[in-house]
Amino acid sequence: MQKLKFYKYQGTGNDFVMIDNRDMAIASENVSLVKRLCDRKFGVGADGLILIQPLEGYDFEMIYFNADGTKSLCGNGCRSAVMFARHLGIVGNKASFMTIDGGLKAQVNDDEVKLGMPDVKKVEEIDGDYYVNTGSPHYVAFVDEVKDYPVFEMGRSIRNNEHFAPKGGTNVNFVQKLSDHEVFVRTYERGVEDETLSCGTGVTGVVLVCHFAKQMTSPVTVQTLGGTLQISFDYDANGYTNICLQGPAKKVFEGEIEI
Repeated sequence: MQKLKFYKYQGTGNDFVMIDNRDMAIASENVSLVKRLCDRKFGVGADGLILIQPLEGYDFEMIYFNADGTKSLCGNGCRSAVMFARHLGIVGNKASFMTIDGGLKAQVNDDEVKLGMPDVKKVEEIDGDYYVNTGSPHYVAFVDEVKDYPVFEMGRSIRNNEHFAPKGGTNVNFVQKLSDHEVFVRTYERGVEDETLSCGTGVTGVVLVCHFAKQMTSPVTVQTLGGTLQISFDYDANGYTNICLQGPAKKVFEGEIEI
């Protein structure tokens, strides 16, 4: 049996297994390993797994897997990856790295990471709710008393409905407006197939929807079950630009596991 060194990081409760793969020892298509390490009963346990690899022209490449082995962009994963890369000595307080959705940049301030997100051209309205792609697809619905809302049941039904099935399904966010500059968000994540404590691409999408539907202006504070994030953005006729996702990302522990 081979021993694999791993690290566990979390960004507002969205947790990830991190692997330093600069020697390229782990194949980026090893889905069975991803599923095993993310399993909360028989593995390390996480919402996703991240490989940090070398890539010419960038500080590093981030390969992100959901817990089921599928790939997507993950905002909290990006922020955690930057903090991990800093721990490894790959970057200082600034980082330029490649993701499945292209190159991104980030800045570290103490225990927080400010991440530049991809531009978003539009928000769609669907039967009174909304849909937006922030690197990952997100359905957004406004609800009352979001803390008591049946997120798992309602999220699963929307994630798997016939409208989104041809696109591989969607993440689902339920949001309650708290004030002109603050919202509370809960998210059902595809790939995890459960509610997570936070979702970076999700809260980003929610804030853009809040601007589109509720005229909320930048910046917006977002409360999640796992902590607080802040989203800022610019908007013009071409859509949303200079989108930033900011919040804490911390190491939880490290260890070795036999594979």
